[in-house]
Amino acid sequence: MALTKDQILESSDLKNEAVEVPEWGGTVYVRTMTGADRDQFESSMVTVGADGVRKADTTNLRAKLIALTIVDENGKRLFEASDVDRLGLKSAAAIERVFAAAQGLNGLGVKAEGDAVKNSKANQADGLPSA
Repeated sequence: MALTKDQILESSDLKNEAVEVPEWGGTVYVRTMTGADRDQFESSMVTVGADGVRKADTTNLRAKLIALTIVDENGKRLFEASDVDRLGLKSAAAIERVFAAAQGLNGLGVKAEGDAVKNSKANQADGLPSA
């Protein structure tokens, strides 16, 4: 039986995972991203130069992802985009631990990052609007 619009929109499909972060003295919750979060993350990894050429921008990549995925016990995001630079100054070991959990929950990795850049280039070549 096919799902209805209401069933899809009312489904609870965001999962949380507890991650112990000894460097920070406790546990954080990492959540799967929403579709809008994923688009925001992927868009943040591509810049357009003055010559109009798109290229990968991995500046604070890990901090960007964990800012979008660390949530409180109720699933509400703890960080805003304006927190990314400060978050990027935290322990590399702590960031990597949380980043790895966020990657796993969200099906991200080196291959997925490369695909996002390739797709962006393909859209530009096809004349499709970009994000």
